[in-house]
Amino acid sequence: MSESCGPRTSVKKTTVTTLASLKARGEKAVFVTAYDYPTAVFADRAGVDLILVGDSAAMTMLGHPNTLAITMTEMIVFARAVARGALRAFVIGDLPFLSYQVSDEEAVRNAGAFLVAGCDAVKCEGGARVAGRVRAMTDAGIAVMGHLGLTPQSLGQQGGYRVQGKTLAAVELVLEDALALQAAGAFAILLEAMPAESASFVRERIDVPVYGIGAGPDVDGQLVISHDILGNFVGDIRPKFVSRFTNLDSIVTDAFSAYASAVRSGDFPSREHLYPIEPAEAAAIAARKSARHERQPAPRRIPHVHL
Repeated sequence: MSESCGPRTSVKKTTVTTLASLKARGEKAVFVTAYDYPTAVFADRAGVDLILVGDSAAMTMLGHPNTLAITMTEMIVFARAVARGALRAFVIGDLPFLSYQVSDEEAVRNAGAFLVAGCDAVKCEGGARVAGRVRAMTDAGIAVMGHLGLTPQSLGQQGGYRVQGKTLAAVELVLEDALALQAAGAFAILLEAMPAESASFVRERIDVPVYGIGAGPDVDGQLVISHDILGNFVGDIRPKFVSRFTNLDSIVTDAFSAYASAVRSGDFPSREHLYPIEPAEAAAIAARKSARHERQPAPRRIPHVHL
């Protein structure tokens, strides 16, 4: 087994207490999405603090046009893979559309399924209107992160992918929602697609950590979709706040193109890729193949019938 695939040494697990301490010290938390075991391993080795198993998997992994189509069953498969790969990072399962909106009982049951899958917490979208669900989950012993600002599960109400909190009145409503989530026991709030001034306004007025995705620098940590970090875009959405830190698009495409060319030219597989065999055994196999070829009867001729 190679070193890169071998077991990793024990590490100290990140907890809600760790995250609160980072905020208290003014240290930024590093937050990314992951949907599979390898990405979780790479992020964990890099020292990422939080990993979100996002419902964005509907788009990045399953090819849907938005996040609404992904199911709990699919999310749990992704969550199990990520949880196995993240030894240090705090793993959050993203409750998908209609997995928590219907009833407290269903919210608790589905949130619990993420914990059984290995996650440390769950995330849900919405403010005061879901505060009761958040309280039910936290009362059941489940750590919950809130999500405000642009909430992709409510795109119909928000008019698409639009920046939120652009006026004082709008950001005061976001603050009310954040306070409701905090009162319901949420351990942190994620703000998406908001002006930096608005995100800072909210962050300064609540006690729990506030993380941002496209919400400027004045928050307690930054979340970015892993595919955006890697430049591995498979859809048409290019958020303004995204910065590529490498370009896997061209690297991956070039690798597949090189492989296809090698197969078609006969250059792959070459002798170095073949498993060895004893010369005597190779000769015996060749002889048997030749003998079988010689014994095969000539194709049967079907007489032509004149009509």
